Amino acid sequence: MSATASETGSGKAPGTSGGGGLALTVIAVAQLMVMLDATIVNVALPEVQKDLDLHTTDLSWVVNAYTLAFGGLLLLGGRIGDILGRRRVFLGGIALFTLASLAGGFAQSSAWLMASRALQGVGAAVIAPSILALIVTTFLDEGVRNKAFGVYAAVSGSGAAVGLLAGGALTQALSWRWVLFVNVPIGIALYVVIPKVLRETDRQPGRFDVYGALTSTLGMGALVYAFIRAGDKGWSDGSVLATFAAAAVLLAAFVVIESRIATPIIPLRMFRDRNRAGIYVIGLCLTGSVMGLFFFLTLLMQNAFSYDPLEAGLAFLPVSVSIVFTATVVSKQLPRLGMKLPLVLGVSLNTAALLWLSNVSTSTGYLSGLLGPMLLFGIGTGLLFVPLSQLGVSGVPMEDSGAASSLLNATQQVGGSLGLAVLMTVFGSTTRSSTGTDPAAVLTDGASAAFLAAAGFAVLALLIAAVGVKVPAEEPAGGPAQGQAPDATPAQSPA
Repeated sequence: MSATASETGSGKAPGTSGGGGLALTVIAVAQLMVMLDATIVNVALPEVQKDLDLHTTDLSWVVNAYTLAFGGLLLLGGRIGDILGRRRVFLGGIALFTLASLAGGFAQSSAWLMASRALQGVGAAVIAPSILALIVTTFLDEGVRNKAFGVYAAVSGSGAAVGLLAGGALTQALSWRWVLFVNVPIGIALYVVIPKVLRETDRQPGRFDVYGALTSTLGMGALVYAFIRAGDKGWSDGSVLATFAAAAVLLAAFVVIESRIATPIIPLRMFRDRNRAGIYVIGLCLTGSVMGLFFFLTLLMQNAFSYDPLEAGLAFLPVSVSIVFTATVVSKQLPRLGMKLPLVLGVSLNTAALLWLSNVSTSTGYLSGLLGPMLLFGIGTGLLFVPLSQLGVSGVPMEDSGAASSLLNATQQVGGSLGLAVLMTVFGSTTRSSTGTDPAAVLTDGASAAFLAAAGFAVLALLIAAVGVKVPAEEPAGGPAQGQAPDATPAQSPA
């Protein structure tokens, strides 16, 4: 075991030149890059369609290719970090993500662009679980770790909204290609700085679970694809039913494999913890609601309310600000508040915001009908992200920290894809049955139904948060489980 900072008499990690503040900045920037890429192309899609002459179905896969690769490979990404070393894998993911972004910016065809987006998703699947694991292993002091989780939560919660804002600004000022090119200088800077501020973690013994990786990736990918396909073709379509069946067989095979091998990608024992299992379901439900909110509000703003790309991006700014502010406050007050109260209150506010938005119509104005629920949603997300992140990864043995963080990220990414696909089905069913002739009115009717369905996801999450998650009042707000032997040094308090 490497010497800790306290043993060396320094607040910095041995072998590095950076302190905790710079290390946290690097982690936050990497997380922001990964999160905003899930939405940064959304506002640019009309320009992409014109430039590359894409069909509407192809256009949807500009978003889905990233999400499918991201969600489907997260489990493998976490295990790779455990075995090969998290900093090494982190750097590899940054390099792949940066190169894929560069290639996507130069895309001349739909196949080229989708392949680049899929490679971005592969890079993100490696980066994301490494980020949470590095927080757990780098910031050992409880107070410092709370601050680190607060920054992580703020970045995670606001990343989608920041992506919409950045996408609108870049598309209007330069070109849609810059929503991809913007990652290149950021990625290069991260690649240079990471070895200076983050030390390598100890490599865990074990082998790569090839069959588990194959069945989990194909199974999760098939499940996401089936829901997305259902949104286009309907639930009775033969190809949809066949893909659902294939997903069920693959995921069942994955569970059997994981229960029988010595070094699984996801140790099934992690699901025995009631809180952690509940957090995974909450993350699955809430991310679907979040993606639905951003997608349908963007659709309404540009197609029903005549916002240009920049105006649509700016309209989401209050969401980002409220998430960052609330998450920062919560992270500082978490030892006093505990994790139960902000979690339940946050989910409650999100539910109320979605119910409010379900009343949208063609006469809804930004100040009178959109700003209020958006602020409510931002505050709710800021409240719940810190306890959601901590409960998902805290208390696991150090050798499982990468697997725990990858599973938390996987449930959120897959939840976003599955949730949005279900909401698209509700939206499509509503618009197809509409008897109206005004396109804007038909669109708002469909979005209203989708918001109501998203509120249903949030209600399920609220029930689990209120009844299923049990956090003793005296439980600390996070940290290694009793008996853990952390393999990283405590960093200095973030600036």
